[in-house]
Amino acid sequence: MRLSGAEILWECMIREGVEVAFGYPGGAIMPVHDAMLKYPVHHVLTRHEQGAAHAADGYARASGKVGVALATSGPGATNLVTGIATAMMDSSPIVCVTGQVASHLIGGDAFQETDVTGITLPITKHNYLITRADEIAPVVREAFHIARSGRPGPVLIDICKNAQIEEAEFEYPEHLSLPGYQPPKHAPKVDLEKAVDLIEQAERPVILAGHGVLMADAMEELRIFATKTHTPVSMTLLGLGAIPASHPLSLDMMGMHGEAYSNHAIQNADLLLAFGMRFDDRVTGKLRTYAPRARKIHVEIDPTEVHKNVHVDVPLIGDLKTVLTDLIPMVDEYDHDEWMAQIDEWKQESEERSIMAWPSEEKLHTAHAIREVWQATEGDSILVTGVGQHQMWAAQYYPMEEPNRLITSGGAGTMGFGLPAAMGAWFAHKEQAIWLIDGDGSFQMTQAELSTLVQEGANVKIAIMNNQFLGMVRQWQEFFFDRRYAATPITGPDFVKLAEAHGIPARRVTEHSEALPAIEFATQTPGPVLIEFVVEKEDSVYPMVPAGADLDEMLRRPIVNQAAAAD
Repeated sequence: MRLSGAEILWECMIREGVEVAFGYPGGAIMPVHDAMLKYPVHHVLTRHEQGAAHAADGYARASGKVGVALATSGPGATNLVTGIATAMMDSSPIVCVTGQVASHLIGGDAFQETDVTGITLPITKHNYLITRADEIAPVVREAFHIARSGRPGPVLIDICKNAQIEEAEFEYPEHLSLPGYQPPKHAPKVDLEKAVDLIEQAERPVILAGHGVLMADAMEELRIFATKTHTPVSMTLLGLGAIPASHPLSLDMMGMHGEAYSNHAIQNADLLLAFGMRFDDRVTGKLRTYAPRARKIHVEIDPTEVHKNVHVDVPLIGDLKTVLTDLIPMVDEYDHDEWMAQIDEWKQESEERSIMAWPSEEKLHTAHAIREVWQATEGDSILVTGVGQHQMWAAQYYPMEEPNRLITSGGAGTMGFGLPAAMGAWFAHKEQAIWLIDGDGSFQMTQAELSTLVQEGANVKIAIMNNQFLGMVRQWQEFFFDRRYAATPITGPDFVKLAEAHGIPARRVTEHSEALPAIEFATQTPGPVLIEFVVEKEDSVYPMVPAGADLDEMLRRPIVNQAAAAD
């Protein structure tokens, strides 16, 4: 049958399972929005295209499906860039469709013409420029396959306006032919055998579980392997939930603001098994002294990540779930009781330094507020964060018992990610409690999406940690710039009145004793609710690995008894 290019786009989208799309209309994408009315896709009108990209990203991470964002040409397309880069850094599968000026106008600096494929080439897994209607079906089929397969990532499709209007014969391409794109599945047996030899020799092994564990749906295989080999598991920020926080082998989060015992274990290990992680600088500290006594096994689907930052002894290139399935029968059960006893000593010392061990007081710390959210929800919510101190405290004080429950910007560290991503997560799981933990600085970057939240009736609970600073930058200024707070004090609106102006119930909390009642009010109130927590201004996230320091050279919070003695 003959259809317009815009209709062909939606025919393909429906076959790819698209139920919701986030976007903003404009001249060059108008035929696509017009054709959409014929199809069972719910369009979410975000208030900014960046919000559309983040919402599609949040949807993808929460659902495991491909998220979709739409924008017009020129500024509409360029406004997607931050969201695309965020998805690229965190390997999130989204497809962004942008309108482009008519093909005969390209290169002539037409109104709202921008070379968005050129702009996004470094921050997409792949991108396309479509100039004819008959190109749309095969491109969309390829785009969704590329976005979701192998190491997932964002794909952009730029469609000229004439291609959206022209008609072409539509036939959905059931089969793909991408000979140059064959993501690996099984690692070579000879490499598996080399890995088994190192595993058998190890006395102090540590598993490093990254986002790849969750994306490969390899949580059960990780648990079986870790239990069988009696190997503790440290997680990256995006890997939290790969193994339950309460599991006896869990070392929680590693890295710059990770648990001290996790970093000590890594630095003293004699074998690191990196599963679906890329040795980012935030988890390694100084590369030259990173895990100096450890041999390293790296299981990774993307061969470009192997040896990129850290040289490894045995690379296992393949799908993590498949590789672990192959590896588990090849290993024996081992006894690492002495190693675990040493880790338990480090854990005990860390617990004494936890802010939760400090004497009860009416001062309101962000960590306390987040812990109260965890207790009130019994840990059973999808937690979305912005970027900053609150993000690290959320990782530390909201233990993740299940995978895909923490949605946050890792590699790009994108402030403003939280609110639109939380909305996207709600569209993926409308039956699930969604909590947004945000900072006053991060929230203000995309606060216009409150209007979208209300328009869609999204049941998202918002907790703003307001310290009147750009907190993480302020912390660095305190530690390394003699408290010269340049450009970090920040004012903001009355967040309670802002919420009420949108018709959102809101509360303000200024003392610790008020936190739990406000959180319970939020959980018992249908629809979106906003709580502003007015927290300590000069609080700091501990531990902290300074830039250029060894991973175990951490700035630590004082032990509570020492602090009391000093007082």
